[in-house]
Amino acid sequence: MDNHTIKNVFREYIHPLDSKVIQKMIDHAEIDKYVKKLDALTFINAFIYAQLKQLDNLQRISDTITRKKTVQRLVGIESISKSQLSRKNREMPPAIFQAILHHLMQQIHQLLGPQKANKALGKLHLIDSSIISMCLSQYEWADFRESKFGVKMHTSIVFCDGISYPNEVIVTPARPADETQLDALIVPDKNVLHVFDRGYFNFTKFDTYCADDIRFVTRIKTNTVVHVIEELAVDPSSPATRHAAVKIGKMKYPVQLVETVDSKGNAIQIICNDAKVNAQEISDLYRYRWQIELFFKWVKQHLVIKKLYGKSENAVYNQLFLAMITFCLTLFMKINLGYRGTLLEMLNWIRDYWTTSMERFISNVFKEPERTSKGRRRLEHERIFEETLEQYETGEAWHLDDLTFHSII
Repeated sequence: MDNHTIKNVFREYIHPLDSKVIQKMIDHAEIDKYVKKLDALTFINAFIYAQLKQLDNLQRISDTITRKKTVQRLVGIESISKSQLSRKNREMPPAIFQAILHHLMQQIHQLLGPQKANKALGKLHLIDSSIISMCLSQYEWADFRESKFGVKMHTSIVFCDGISYPNEVIVTPARPADETQLDALIVPDKNVLHVFDRGYFNFTKFDTYCADDIRFVTRIKTNTVVHVIEELAVDPSSPATRHAAVKIGKMKYPVQLVETVDSKGNAIQIICNDAKVNAQEISDLYRYRWQIELFFKWVKQHLVIKKLYGKSENAVYNQLFLAMITFCLTLFMKINLGYRGTLLEMLNWIRDYWTTSMERFISNVFKEPERTSKGRRRLEHERIFEETLEQYETGEAWHLDDLTFHSII
C-alpha cells in the first residue's frame, strides 16, 4: 500500500523544489521545446534519486529505472537508456540547476534565519573551495596543472549553532585563483562575518570591504608587511600571544592582528576588520573555518561527486549542482521534521524508507528505542563464588569433594 500512497517519502523529499517554479524556468529557457520522452522535471527527479541511492554511473540509473516499478512511478518514466540520460545531461544548461539551488537555499534561510538572528557576532559565512580531480585525457576543458585536471566548487556556507548549509556555490575550472570568486561569495550584510583562508588574500579587496562595512576574518601570509599602529593588551587566559592594531601591505584601513597557534601548535597570524571583536573571539572565529572542510568531506563521502556521469562541462557542472541540491533537500527534511540526529542519519532514513508513506516514515524515525538492557547486572560467577566461599567458611563444603557425575537430561 505504501508504494501507492500519494504522500510518500520521496515525493515529500522533493516537494521543496516547487515544480511550478522550475517549470517556468524550463519554459522560459525552452529546454523541453522538442522533447518527447525525458523532460527536464523527470530528469531532475531521476538524478536526485540517483544521488539519494548513490548510483554512480548512468548504466546503473538506466537499469534501476527500467527494472523497478516503484522507481518508475516516483520518477515519472517507465524506461530510459544510458545514451538518452547522457545526452540530456550534456544538453541541460547548468544555470537551471544553479537557480534551483538558490531557490532551495533561500527557503532554508527563511527557516533558520529568524531562529539564529540573536547571535552576538551575527551569522558566520565560511568561504573556501574544493577541487574535484579529473582524468587528464578526458577532461581537457578543465585544465589545472600539467599533471592534474579538475574543477573547483567555490562555496560559502552559513555556520550557526552547529548547523552548516550553503549560501552560494560557484563551479569553475580549477585553474583560476580562489580570490577571483571572492566578491561573488561575499554578502553585503553588516550582520554577516566572513571567514576565509589565505587563498583569498587581496589588499585591494580588503580595503573595499572595509569601506563598505563588510566584516571579515582571514589569515595573512608569512611575507606580509605589517605596520604596527598600537600594541594591545592580551588576556593571559587567552590562546592569543599577541594583539595589535596594524596596517598590512598596501591597505589604507587599519585592522586587528592576533597571533595564536593552530591545532598543530604552529604560530599563525589572523586579521579582522571589526574593531568590536576581541582577540579571543578572533582566534575562535578562525578555528570555525574548519567547519567548511567538514562540509566538503561530508558531501564527497555521502553524495555522488567523485565519479562523474559525463565528460562535458555541462554534465560535470550539472552533477555537482544536483549533489548540492540533494544536500539541501536532506537538510530541509531534517529541519521540517525537527529531527535531532545527524544529517547522515537523516539521509540514511530517507534512503531506507523512500517508498513508504510519510506517516510510517515519521513513526519509525521518532520511535522510542526498545530498552534491552536492565542496567549493570551482577555476573553469575561472582554470586557462585561468594556462595561457595560462605559454605567453605561455615564447614558446609563437603559436596565439593563429591566427584559423582550428574548427566543433564
